[in-house]
Amino acid sequence: MKNLIIVESPAKAKTIKNFLGKDYEVIASKGHIRDLPKTSFGIKIDNDTFIPEYRVSSDHSSIVKEIKALAKTASQIYLATDEDREGEAIAFHIANSIGKDPTSLPRIVFHEITKTAINAALQNPRKLDMNSVNAQQARRLLDRIVGYKLSPLLNLKIQKGLSAGRVQSAALKIIVDREKEIREFKPIRYFSIDTKFKKNLDAELVNFEGQKIEKLSIQNQDRAKFIIDRLKNEEFSVFNIESKDRKTKANPPFMTSTLQQTASNVLGFSPRKTMMLAQNLYEGVQTNDGFMGAITYMRTDSLNIAKEAIQSARELILANYGKDYLPAKANIYATKSKGAQEAHEAIRPTNLNFTPTQASKYLEKDALKLYTLIYNRFLASQMSDSVSQTQNVFVNSKSSQFKLSGKKVLFDGFYKVYGDLDKDKILPNLNKGDKLELQDIKDSEHFTEPPSRYSEAGLVKKLESLGIGRPSTYAPTISLLTSRDYVRVEKKQLIPNDIAFSMIDVLQEHFKDIVDSEFTSDMEQKLDEIAEDKADWQKILADFYHPFMQKIADGKVNIKSLKVAVPIGEKCPECGGDLVERSGRYGKFIACGNFPKCRYSRNIKNNESEKNGEVKAKKELKKIDVPCPKCGGDIVQRISRRGKFFGCANYPKCDFISSYEPTLNKCPQCNEMMIKKELKKGTFIECTKCKHKIQINEN
Repeated sequence: MKNLIIVESPAKAKTIKNFLGKDYEVIASKGHIRDLPKTSFGIKIDNDTFIPEYRVSSDHSSIVKEIKALAKTASQIYLATDEDREGEAIAFHIANSIGKDPTSLPRIVFHEITKTAINAALQNPRKLDMNSVNAQQARRLLDRIVGYKLSPLLNLKIQKGLSAGRVQSAALKIIVDREKEIREFKPIRYFSIDTKFKKNLDAELVNFEGQKIEKLSIQNQDRAKFIIDRLKNEEFSVFNIESKDRKTKANPPFMTSTLQQTASNVLGFSPRKTMMLAQNLYEGVQTNDGFMGAITYMRTDSLNIAKEAIQSARELILANYGKDYLPAKANIYATKSKGAQEAHEAIRPTNLNFTPTQASKYLEKDALKLYTLIYNRFLASQMSDSVSQTQNVFVNSKSSQFKLSGKKVLFDGFYKVYGDLDKDKILPNLNKGDKLELQDIKDSEHFTEPPSRYSEAGLVKKLESLGIGRPSTYAPTISLLTSRDYVRVEKKQLIPNDIAFSMIDVLQEHFKDIVDSEFTSDMEQKLDEIAEDKADWQKILADFYHPFMQKIADGKVNIKSLKVAVPIGEKCPECGGDLVERSGRYGKFIACGNFPKCRYSRNIKNNESEKNGEVKAKKELKKIDVPCPKCGGDIVQRISRRGKFFGCANYPKCDFISSYEPTLNKCPQCNEMMIKKELKKGTFIECTKCKHKIQINEN
C-alpha cells in the first residue's frame, strides 16, 4: 500500500513525485474542488449562523472520484496544499469531499519544493489549522454577501453588468479619488534660477537676501529677473565645505507586494503576469536533474529567511566576492505589513547554485528575467552596505548662497551584484575662500504638475500601506477592475472610466463602509484575528450582515436611478423614433429610444475638445500580457459583431486568433498554451492541443 499526498497543482505534484520513491503516490486536486454555487446565494442563515452550501464543481467530480479511489487503498493520506489560508481551506474541502474528517489527516507544509523540504515536512506533520480555514470561510462568505446582494442593486440603479466587492470597490475608490484630484488641480507658475559657475559647475540657489529659496519661492518673472540682475554684479567665494560618508543598506528580499512593484517598474510586468510566472517558478522547473522548485512560496508578506538559506548566501558571497562584501553578522529584516504571517519566508531562490546563468538553459525569457530579479535581490540583501562620500560646497555672495553637490562611491558593497551604480559626480578640489566666477545664469519657467495617476505597482503599494487586501488579492483585484472596464491601462497608468465615477458616488453616499479604506483594513484585521483564534467568525459575519442588509433595503428606495433616458428633441435617422441621451460604461451617448428594436447610436461630441482642435484618440486595444504563440507579439482583446475575441496585435502579418483568453500557463501534459474558459459550470483553463482541463478559483 502506498502513501497518498494530495496537492493543488499538477506541476507541483510532478515536482514532488520527482523527489519521492515508489512508496508515494502524488495527485493534484487542480485547485479548489468545492465552492459556493455559481447560480444561487449559497449561504443558509439560521439564527445568526451562516452555513455555506458548498458544491463540488462538475469539472472536479472526476478528480474527486480518483482521489477517493486512491484514498481507500492508501496506508496514509497527507494534505499538502500551500501554507496559507487559501491552501488550508483547499485541504479542508479535499478531506470533506473524500469523506474524511479534516482534522484526522496529517497536514504537511513547506515553503519551497525541494527534496530536503519535502522530507522534513513528512517527518513533521501537523493537524489542519481550522482557525485559518474559518478565516478563509469568513472572507469567502463576506465577499459573497457583498457581491450577491449589492451588485444587483447597482445593476438596477446604474447599469447592467456591474459588480461590487469589499476589496475591489475600496481599490476603485482610490483610483477615482486620484482622478478627481487631477481634474480639480490648478497649476501654479514658478521660476527657477539656473546657474553654472565656470568649469561647468551646476549650482542651486538656496538663499537670497536672507530668504530661503524653495521650489515655489519665485512665482513672478520680474522677481526672477531682479535676482539675476543683482547676482550678475556680485562676487562669489567658497564659504563652507561639508563632506561626509554615507552608508546605504541593501533592500530586503522580496515579499509579494514588493516583487509585484519591482517587476512592474523594472521589467514592465503587470502584477498578474508576475504572479503567474512566480507560480511556475515555485511549482517546478525542468532541469537535467528533473523537476525542482526554483523559488520559495510567492504569496507572502513576511521577510523572514531560513537560517540555512542565510548561511548558504554568506558562503557564496565569501567565495565569489570576498570578505569585504560579507557583513560580520547576517542582515535581518523586519516586516512592517499589518497582520504579516511571520511563519512564512520571504521570496528567495531555493538553490543558490541554480544561478541566473544556469537558469538561462531552462527558463523562457520572461521567467528568467523574474528569476534573476529574485536571485539578485536575495543575494544582495545579505551583503555589506555600500559607502559613498557626499560633498556639499556652499558658495556665498553679498546677497546670496548657492550649493554645489558631489558624490563619490568609496565601496560598492551590495551593488556589486547588480552592477548598476550611479556614476560619480566629483567636484574639483576647492578650499574655503576660493573665488568662483559665473559662467551662465538664467531663469526658467515651470508649472506645478498634478499628482500622477496610479500605476499597477503604485496601487499595490497603496493597498498594502492601507492594509487593504493581502498578498493573494492584489493581482486579482487589479485584473478584475480592468477586465470589467471600470479602469483602463494607458501608458502604464490606471485611468477610471466614467462608470467608475457613477459607481463610487453611489457607494460613497449609500454604502460608505464598502469603499472606506479604514473599514476594509479593519475587516482584514478581524480576519487575522479569526486565524489567530481571537475572534468568532460567525459573530463577525452577523455583525456585518444585518446593518449591510438594512442599507440594501434603504438603497432600493432611496437611490435615485441613473438609467433615466433624456430625450434630445431629435428623430432617429434609421427608424424615425425619438433619440435619447443615455449613460454607458465609457460615458454619455445618444441612442434610439426604440432600443433594442433599433440599435442606432452615436457618441456625444465634446464641444470643448472641438473648440481646442483636439481629436479623441481611438480606444487602445487591451493587452493581456501573453505573447503570441505564432510570432511572439502582443495578444490583444478585440470586439466583433459576434462578441469578444483575442488576436495578435501584428495582424494582418500574423493571423493568430482565439475565442477564449490565452494564458501564460503551459499544459502539464503536453506543454502547449492553455486558454481560459468561463462557462456556467465554472471557470477553468484548457490546453489548446490535448484539451486537458484545470479548474481555477477566482474568488
